[in-house]
Amino acid sequence: MLELRPNCECCDKDLPPEATDAMICTFECTFCADCAEGLLGGTCPNCGGNFSPRPIRPAAMLAKYPASTRRVLKAEGCAGKAA
Repeated sequence: MLELRPNCECCDKDLPPEATDAMICTFECTFCADCAEGLLGGTCPNCGGNFSPRPIRPAAMLAKYPASTRRVLKAEGCAGKAA
């Protein structure tokens, strides 16, 4: 089950579970579409993989399986970090 992390690892933009601009890689690294497509050029700076839109968990399942509240932020930033 996906964690549904609450923020972009680059710019710290809030990405609530219903966000349509949340992008994830195969390891669930989470970025907003602006950072994933623009700054990172479609490549995850952590694993070198590509991004896909993060699925939206239905409200009934979100109540049963809540999103993560743990914020992940790259301390060194993301500028020029595409692997």
